[in-house]
Order: sequence, then structure tokens, then C-alpha cells
Amino acid sequence: MPTWLVTGGAGFIGGNFVLDAVQRGIKVVNLDVLTYAGNLDTLSVLDGDARHVFVQGDIGDADLLKRLLAEHRPDAVINFAAESHVDRSIDGPAAFVQTNVVGTLSLLEQVRDYWKALDAPARDAFRFLHVSTDEVYGSLGDSGKFSETTPYAPNSPYSASKAASDHLVRAFHHTYGLPVLTTNCSNNYGPFQFPEKLIPLIIAKALAGEPLPVYGDGLNVRDWLFVGDHCSAIARVLEAGRVGETYNVGGDAERPNIVVVQTICALLDQRRPLADGRARESLITYVKDRPGHDRRYAIDASKLKNELGWTPTLTFEQGIARTVDWYLDNQPWVQRVLDGSYRLERIGQA
Repeated sequence: MPTWLVTGGAGFIGGNFVLDAVQRGIKVVNLDVLTYAGNLDTLSVLDGDARHVFVQGDIGDADLLKRLLAEHRPDAVINFAAESHVDRSIDGPAAFVQTNVVGTLSLLEQVRDYWKALDAPARDAFRFLHVSTDEVYGSLGDSGKFSETTPYAPNSPYSASKAASDHLVRAFHHTYGLPVLTTNCSNNYGPFQFPEKLIPLIIAKALAGEPLPVYGDGLNVRDWLFVGDHCSAIARVLEAGRVGETYNVGGDAERPNIVVVQTICALLDQRRPLADGRARESLITYVKDRPGHDRRYAIDASKLKNELGWTPTLTFEQGIARTVDWYLDNQPWVQRVLDGSYRLERIGQA
């Protein structure tokens, strides 16, 4: 049974990845510090499963990392651990630098030392996969897409911290020979997403009949990627990606934010009409834009398709319907997440 060390595996994307990996027969050592966005409820189906070992801890804890690597002897390390919300990075950038830059550096140093001490076959087979974001590339105009050769131009404290971590991963490959892989993904959505992000936030507010905040004119465009498709892409890159390479992962589903919100409104009106009969689109409220809000992201994932044969399996329409149904079916999970530390309030206004 292969063993993977997954960092940030109680978060949204990491949690989905851990669930998928264990189901496919991988033993996962899951290291997560359990900030506000980490939630063990996501992993409750793995309670008592010997293939899942959860450890609460920080990627910046060098002694803990050294112990976990020595004890479990992982065949790969997959790094999801990150502060990830742009609005929070506007209010408090220092935490993003600490986790995304300093924490990633600490992780890389411990993994490098572990990898160097492996015997030759294990050293050749080992991989370190770093999960990053398309936001490191900055903002696009009305045309064009981000490719793996697009120059970095991060515009928020969050994306700047992720860009720094990407550069550290690249440097550890070129300087020390560490066999790294990097993925840069578009906007994820799906089950278990913390409700500060657009889609779960709008679902929660629309269910409650509250105003639905849309930044600016609502025409900022994102490429939406269903989290299950993202997890399958990561697994494929880990399996067959070329060492030292970056692979962009996109959903081929560009949508303006306002269209995303309107789609959620229509789905909820069909499934859970408001008692007063109002259409939920009437709740849309345009609010002051986020500072430095990038206008458009779009991913060219042709490298991943051509080299590794990966393409997304769900259209946006299929994925968003599946996501709305999941939140309707899992309201107790949502309510436990909203434990008092976050109450759907507006943050990140600088």
C-alpha cells in the first residue's frame, strides 16, 4: 500500500483529495493545523480507518515533520497547506506569508533531507507535489489564457505569497534535485467548501433569503473547476508528470460572477422556493468591489491534456447542480462550520 503525506488535508480541496486517495487504496498521513477552514467533519467517514492517520500540526514545525517522515516513510508528499482567501489576505497579509512562504520553506527543507537519505530506488520514485493557484499569473484582459509559461504577476497578498512558495519549490528542484511537481489550478467549487468563498456563500445566503452580495459590476470572470476533477488531475500529475514541471489545471468553464450567482438562484428556486414566492435573483445586491480585484482568469490546460490525457469530466452546469444538491443535503455540516468565528460577514475591504 503506497503511503502519502498530505498537508492541509482537512481543508476543502485537501479533504476531498484525502477522501478520494483513501478510497483508491492509498494510506494517507494527514497533517493539518486546523485553522478556521480546517474541518474534521469533512473526514468523518474515515473514522477508524487504518488507512487514514490524522495529525494536528503545522507545516512550520520542523521537529514534527521530521518525526512524521521518519515514522511513516511516505512515497510522496502533497502540499495543500495554505491560507487561501484573498479577502482575508487583504485584512491580514502576515498570516499568509507565515504559512504559505515560511511554512512551505520549512516543509521543503524537511522533505529534502528525508528524500536525500532514501535508498536509490525509493529516492527515484519519490515525488513532492505542490498545489498552487492561477492567481499567481495576475489578471487577463478580454482574451487569452494563462499557460505554464505566463510570467508571474500576483496582485493580492494571497497570490503573492503563493507565487513565493511556487518559486521556492522550483528552487529546491534546481538547487537540490528534489523531484517536485507543481499544479496551478483555477477556481475550485464543490462539497465541503468553507462558506466564505463565492459559491457556498451565495448558497447559504440564498437559502436564508438574505441579500446576495456581488462585487463591483459582477462581470469578473473565473474558470470554474469542480473539486473532484481537480483531485483526479493532481493524482494523474503525481502518477505520470515530468519531474520539475508545472501543470495548469482548469475546468474549461469561464463564467462571470453574476452568471454564477444567477445560476445558483435558479437552481435553488427549483429545489427550495422561498416561502413568499420571490425569485432569488431579486436578492442580488451589487456592493463595493474588492480592492485590486483581478478582472479575468482563464486556464490553458492543454499541456495536462496532451501529456497526461486529463480532461475535466463535469461541465459547469453539471458541477454546480451537484454542488447545490450537496449543500442542501448537508446543512448540518454547514451549521457546524459556522461556529461563531465566521458568520458570512463581508471581509477584505482594506
